[in-house]
Amino acid sequence: MFKKFSSEEVSGQNQVKASVQRKIRQSITDEYPGLEPVMDDLLPKKSPLIVVKCQNHLNLVVVNNVPLFFNVRDGPYMPTLRLLHQYPEIMKKLQVDRGAIRFVLAGANIMCPGLTSPGGYLDEEVGAETPVAIMAEGKQHALAIGFTKMSAKDIKAVNKGIGVDNMHYLNDGLWKMEKLD
Repeated sequence: MFKKFSSEEVSGQNQVKASVQRKIRQSITDEYPGLEPVMDDLLPKKSPLIVVKCQNHLNLVVVNNVPLFFNVRDGPYMPTLRLLHQYPEIMKKLQVDRGAIRFVLAGANIMCPGLTSPGGYLDEEVGAETPVAIMAEGKQHALAIGFTKMSAKDIKAVNKGIGVDNMHYLNDGLWKMEKLD
């Protein structure tokens, strides 16, 4: 999704009014309850919250020129990898084996066999269409953020095809964009 993302893809940015800001904060808190204690540090009530609209129905939530969350159309908000590295416990995790790492870092979707092989790990509670952190075998930090196409039980049972859509990965356009000018 962010493979060739750059600031040229921004079509508009708006400072949102307080009611919209409250709604965004609430939906993020509902999605990631682990962020509730630090929510005032992440999205301060007094500093302006800017929603940046990009091509392909993509929205970025930006505070102090730093992208913190993104969503597609009206889907769930997902944290950027930089934010996920600061607060690694906020998302459910799936782990890919060593063989899948280079493909995921090139932007490929995560296939079921990469999650079910001996180096992979599936959290049984993950349902379909859920944002997840993609961890790598033997690594500490997440290497991608994905959106599950099927539940973890189905991934294990089917063990074929795409299990998780790769939304944002290390070294893609959003990762390289530390600040939005």
